[in-house]
Amino acid sequence: MSVLDKVNSPEDLKKLNNDELELLCSDIRRMLIDTVSHTGGHLASNLGVVEMTVALHKVFNSPVDQIVFDVGHQCYTHKILTGRKDLFSTLRTENGISGFTRPVESKHDIFSSGHSSTSISAAVGLAKAKRIKGEKGKVIAVIGDGALTGGLAFEALNNSGNDNSNLIVVLNDNNMSISKNVGSMAKNLTTIRTSKGYVTFKSKVQKGLTKIKLGSQINRLATLINQKIRKKVYKSTFFEDLGFRYYGPIDGHDIDALTSVFSAAKAHNHSVLIHVNTVKGKGYDPAEKNPTQFHGIGKFDINTGEPKSSGKSFSSVFGDVMCNFARNDNRICCITAAMAEGTGLNNFSKEFPKRFFDVGIAEQHAVTFSSGLAKNGLIPVFAVYSTFLQRSYDQLIHDVSMQDLKVIFAIDRAGFVGADGESHQGVFDTSFLNSVVGLTIYAPTYYEELESMLYNAIYKEKNAVAIRYPRGSEPQKPNDYDYEYNHESYSVLGDNTNPVCLVTYGRLFDECYKAYSCLDNCFIIKLNRIKPIDKKVLNEIVDCKRILFYEESIELGSIGESFGSMIAENNIKAQFKHIAINDEFVKQAEVSAQIKKYHMDYNSIIEEVKNG
Repeated sequence: MSVLDKVNSPEDLKKLNNDELELLCSDIRRMLIDTVSHTGGHLASNLGVVEMTVALHKVFNSPVDQIVFDVGHQCYTHKILTGRKDLFSTLRTENGISGFTRPVESKHDIFSSGHSSTSISAAVGLAKAKRIKGEKGKVIAVIGDGALTGGLAFEALNNSGNDNSNLIVVLNDNNMSISKNVGSMAKNLTTIRTSKGYVTFKSKVQKGLTKIKLGSQINRLATLINQKIRKKVYKSTFFEDLGFRYYGPIDGHDIDALTSVFSAAKAHNHSVLIHVNTVKGKGYDPAEKNPTQFHGIGKFDINTGEPKSSGKSFSSVFGDVMCNFARNDNRICCITAAMAEGTGLNNFSKEFPKRFFDVGIAEQHAVTFSSGLAKNGLIPVFAVYSTFLQRSYDQLIHDVSMQDLKVIFAIDRAGFVGADGESHQGVFDTSFLNSVVGLTIYAPTYYEELESMLYNAIYKEKNAVAIRYPRGSEPQKPNDYDYEYNHESYSVLGDNTNPVCLVTYGRLFDECYKAYSCLDNCFIIKLNRIKPIDKKVLNEIVDCKRILFYEESIELGSIGESFGSMIAENNIKAQFKHIAINDEFVKQAEVSAQIKKYHMDYNSIIEEVKNG
């Protein structure tokens, strides 16, 4: 029997000694590698935090002590330890457990996550609420060094340090080396300061001083001397200047060191920041050598580490097209928010390093930074996942649209994205972008359309442009397909005197075309430019009896709503039906299953045309 077999809850974990904890970590790593090889997921980050997560649950009492994981993509060990070990094989699958923390799954998942830099803000609120209600327990925010590039994390740090006695921030440093290990003196001082005996002794002395004359003055003098010594040894007191007691750096793979520092922080009566150094991909050689590839990976071969599916995608085509354009136009530059590989910009970054900008996990900054580039005559292209562009809505309006600046947004992962679930579906961008004044939006179905639309954005449009495209590869063109995109705002396929019109854009055109091919009473309007909708399209539907609009978008504020308004305003008498997502979050499943669930697949379209 493995050690993991004996652990079904955090209570079981507390019975293990350090040798057993080491064996447990090895068992967990094997489970992580095996499961993610079959389901896909965030492997490197989870391999890096195994010991840290085990130590957290060894020392703290979840859920009385509340652990908040930033982003949440590193929560796999946490899930295994909190009663979901037997469900772990269902990770990221339909009706299985999520790849992120979800309170609906477990009382140990305190905060629903998916986006970066939120944990400290949430933890500050949780900690304050505990104090107001007189509840016991600490609140622990676990945040990565990458997430500290997001401004929200610094806003929270600035607002949290001085008066939160029940707040602990664990900084998982696996890449940036925020503060270097400054030698044996710093290491020894950290060891002393994180011993439970030291913290207990210090607390007793401070309480004793409050009972004697001049005690408060002596305490203040001792604190000042302590701060001066730490500043000399550590060379930096950034976190302590914000009001935290700083411990670190700590070896994030040393169970004994981790349990000691967490125990010290638990005994503390002041807000604490613990700086932990970890190795991303720890324990699996391919992930250690290439942590970026294994940050978020699909199914892969355990023996070789090679992905089981690869090849051309919208992301890779976008990257190639941008390289081609940039070779002939030195005004073109590309911006990413820590997603160079995911958005297909790796080759661009190598070929044009002076015109490539990775701003870190800081989408708001990326948008306003791009507007500055545009103001001084460059052509910035910000490549970003749809779900992360949500964070920049104010900047889109105030710093791009209101300034009449030409920034191009290459919106990857638009529409359904599959296994990443509610926090990552790209189904909101059409609705919020639809309200941005002067913004033009394109939606390609095929790779050559993406290239042509990028050309339009760069050389034909005067103001800001968004081009949204799905995750993965283009759909296969049917054998009888004779449509070719020539920069039209829309295209009509079939006889527009037929009584039923299917209107759509992007990936769903493929489903509509398959349905159209099986029907004899309909035609298709394919929108290529979805904002503004070309009013000439109304001439195509004057004789329609029914209009069915299909889109992978939340319904409220969407393109379909705009189309329906145009029909009503122009007194077109056709019956209009909008098939979209009605006021709900889309749960994890394969993309094909999500399309089917929301009645956007070609069989559902055929049924709607015949029986609707």
